[in-house]
Amino acid sequence: MLKLYIGNKNYSSWSMRPWVLLQQAGIPFEEILIRFDSFDAGSEFRRQISTVNPVGKVPVLDDDGLIVWDTLAIAEYLAERFPEKNLWPSNFQARARARSVCAEMHSGFTALRGACPMNIEADLAETGQLVWRDKPAVRADVARLVAMWRELLAGHQGTMLFGEFSIADAFFAPVCMRLKSYALPVPDDIAAYIDRLSAMPGVKAWMDGALAENDFREFEEPYRIKRLRPA
Repeated sequence: MLKLYIGNKNYSSWSMRPWVLLQQAGIPFEEILIRFDSFDAGSEFRRQISTVNPVGKVPVLDDDGLIVWDTLAIAEYLAERFPEKNLWPSNFQARARARSVCAEMHSGFTALRGACPMNIEADLAETGQLVWRDKPAVRADVARLVAMWRELLAGHQGTMLFGEFSIADAFFAPVCMRLKSYALPVPDDIAAYIDRLSAMPGVKAWMDGALAENDFREFEEPYRIKRLRPA
């Protein structure tokens, strides 16, 4: 059985993508969660994950000893390993476009990702108002997302970016979590896509897992003071 090494579901946007992809596609896998403590070289997290991945990061896919890391590489591997799951769009032009937007997400939107770390459990609407007011680069990132998603949704029949759920939707799931947690303003049609994606069983399962963790990681919480939680 496939093994997928991930970090905390509440915080690990990179882990969310392949986990959601596997779950939504109905591909059996074993989840191995390595709890974040810090990302320093001597941390327990780095020590554990470095035994599997020489880069020392999650996610990592283990297919009977074949180790694949990085979200794009994992997505491509799964698409080849399970062609019957149609993880990329079937049309070659749509497939090329899907790869393009996934690559853009993979390497871009740095202002949004830097200012709004993923935190599914938190209500960060007040912080989101400040970010929106003070960071034009974040507003530019959101405007790009809105334009991209609108074009894709208008160009394909169905409810997802390329009609049916695909790798592209899995790749944008973490940014949807950011838009929700920070209550960043988006038009109604884009909010509706975010709601539809969040309701997909694979995405909802990840969100439920994040809410159940109850594992406050202070170094991942730049905007919050630790709240007392019941033991």
